[in-house]
Amino acid sequence: MIAIVLIAIAAGAASALMFASIVSGALISLLLFYLAPLPLMVTALGWGPLAATIGGIAAAASLGAIFGLPYCIAFAVMVALPSWWLGHLALLGRPVAGEAVEPAQPLIEWYPVGRILLWIAAFAVLTTTGALLTLGSDAETITATLRHGLLRVFTAATAADEQPSGDIERVVDWLVIIAPLAATMVAMVTLTLNLWLAGKVTQTSGRLHRPWPELRSTVLPPMTLVALLVALGLCFVGGTIAMLAQIVTTALVIAYALVGFAVLHTLTLSLTSRSFWLAGTYVVVVVFAWPIVAVVALGITDALFGVRQRYLRSRPPPLPAS
Repeated sequence: MIAIVLIAIAAGAASALMFASIVSGALISLLLFYLAPLPLMVTALGWGPLAATIGGIAAAASLGAIFGLPYCIAFAVMVALPSWWLGHLALLGRPVAGEAVEPAQPLIEWYPVGRILLWIAAFAVLTTTGALLTLGSDAETITATLRHGLLRVFTAATAADEQPSGDIERVVDWLVIIAPLAATMVAMVTLTLNLWLAGKVTQTSGRLHRPWPELRSTVLPPMTLVALLVALGLCFVGGTIAMLAQIVTTALVIAYALVGFAVLHTLTLSLTSRSFWLAGTYVVVVVFAWPIVAVVALGITDALFGVRQRYLRSRPPPLPAS
């Protein structure tokens, strides 16, 4: 138990240092900031959620003592809570009644990856909404505060008596709309990447107490599409509700994009140049961004029509080994 506590404290210290590095303003600190959940997630998957809880509490308390209560709360919500809960869900399993590989080893049904993806979306919505609420309690105040802050950043190099140009104001108005959506996308991607990296680290070290999931079979619960349509409709209501609905819509759209990539991994199984096509797709999406719309459409199409199931049923059996 003492060894687990020491590992937890070490992971919490590493995570806290990575989180606090953002105050330095260095470019590398941005990467460390986004990877801050990784040490705690590795601890949760390798030594259990309790170890991640100990490390998270120690790290949050240390940040609060050094930098103040806001840093403590931010770390707890953005890093410690997702790391603990996602690690707990990843290790959550139950025996399947009536099925067993051996009498002493019942078949375990693990918590579905698609539901973990929904929890990641929930954390992305929570962190983005929490950050926006620090700017104000209604949409008008949030927008005005965000616009004022961005204007100060863009006009920092100009003389104090000069007014912002029309081009700068137009760019800022555009960024005010995009910023909450971009923050949600970044939160979704970074949390997903951190959990995947933590799983790979613990699997390589032999500490992962579950088999590696088949990620290309990831599916979201059927009601997710209904929730997406409701959130999309609320985007046109206006006010704070519309702002929150846009954040939820973005998170669910990214979730379907990740499912779309899983569909793509399935549909390319029979290609001889599979790695080339997959790598090319990822590069195109990262560089140009807009092709992700096609990936989202692929994920939603699979949810509606079962594209992967149809493909796997019609796929010819593998040739016998020579």
